[in-house]
Amino acid sequence: MSTDAEHIEISNNAAQSRYEIRVGEVVAGFAAYHVRPGKITFTHTEIADEFEGRGIGSKLAIGALDDARAAGLLVTPQCPFIAAYIRRHPEYLDIVDPAADFD
Repeated sequence: MSTDAEHIEISNNAAQSRYEIRVGEVVAGFAAYHVRPGKITFTHTEIADEFEGRGIGSKLAIGALDDARAAGLLVTPQCPFIAAYIRRHPEYLDIVDPAADFD
C-alpha cells in the first residue's frame, strides 16, 4: 500500500507484528497488533515526534484498517488512537469485533 503524497508507504511488517508507515526511507510510525484466527487486535500506535500533526497517524490507521477489512479480520481497537479513529470514521464500525469492549 502506498500513496503519492510525500512518498508515503504503509506496509504490514508481520515479523514484528506491526503496520509501519514510511515517509521516504524513514519509519515515521507504527501500529502494533496481535492476530488470532479471524481477528486482529491493535494494541499500540506511535508516530515519531517529527511527523506529528501531519496526518501520518490517520494514514496509518486507514492503511491498517483497510488491510484488516480486505483480509476479512474483525478488529479489536485496544489502542486508544485506533479506537478514536474508528469513532470519528464510522465506516469502519462494521469490522469492529462485536465481542470487543468498544463503545
